[in-house]
Amino acid sequence: MPLVKSSYIAPRLFRNGHFSTIYSAKLRPSPTLVQQRERIDLPDGDFLDIDWSYASSTASKVAVLLHGLEGNAQRTYMKGQARMLVKHQWDVVAMNYRGCSGEPNLLYHSYNAGTTQDLHVILQHILALDRYDEIALIGFSLGGNLMLKYLGERDTLPKQLKKGVAISTPLSLEGSLESLSQFYNWVYRTSFLYNLKKKYKTKMLQFPERMTSSELKKIKSLLDFDNLYTAPAHGFEDAYEYYQKNSSLQFLPKITIPVLLLNAKNDTFLSPDCYPTAIANNNGNIYLESPEHGGHVGFHQTNDAYYSENRALQFLQEN
Repeated sequence: MPLVKSSYIAPRLFRNGHFSTIYSAKLRPSPTLVQQRERIDLPDGDFLDIDWSYASSTASKVAVLLHGLEGNAQRTYMKGQARMLVKHQWDVVAMNYRGCSGEPNLLYHSYNAGTTQDLHVILQHILALDRYDEIALIGFSLGGNLMLKYLGERDTLPKQLKKGVAISTPLSLEGSLESLSQFYNWVYRTSFLYNLKKKYKTKMLQFPERMTSSELKKIKSLLDFDNLYTAPAHGFEDAYEYYQKNSSLQFLPKITIPVLLLNAKNDTFLSPDCYPTAIANNNGNIYLESPEHGGHVGFHQTNDAYYSENRALQFLQEN
């Protein structure tokens, strides 16, 4: 599929990638949205929480939203997208990954950029309701990677699963780690690391035999965190094996439903291989849109509605 020419024109201030990223994450007013929580018991004895937003009692379409690293269903970008969909008669399921709903999960392991089995459980739960003719997936950042991996790693998908949208997605986890390690991204990586270490401290109370203060002191970077927790907790030899096996770039050629990749060219979280033009040109299901501006999940038009929210809806509703 030829590359999609973007119609996004950022307001002047928002042409600065850092400004659009930070404003959208920290300063945009939170959209008004009604959410109803449901707890899902997982096969391994753990749980995760999903937040429903309903368009109407007769809605036949549902979108599953997947948040980014250390996000949750209440993040502004999740609520903004959900509100846009609900207005146009889509029900919404906003996932909270394990340990991201305000309550620690029960097991030592939690979530990562490739834990597609939990997404599969949620999709099976939705299918069991026997209510929806159409299901769509929308992933943001880490959630976009998780979504794309899910779509590309499976031989069969539910027939109701029609489309996917990945926004500001690090298709190469190692490449994006290298990008985040650059000096100009120190604010973001410092924030991520602070939250991850805080969560590590909470888990230390649950698993004192496996998580210690001495190990915590060794965590001075995102790579350290993935080496000392993410990788061993989820069965990988080290962080680099985790990145290699879970990066969604390798799964794109196998995707069999239409998917929109919306990655801004000035997104400082992303590496050059997060703009897969060759794959998009050779796979009729991959629609790559790379506007000049937008930062990381920062496609501002108005506070009420972002370009990415309108664009995702448009893509889902196209025939």
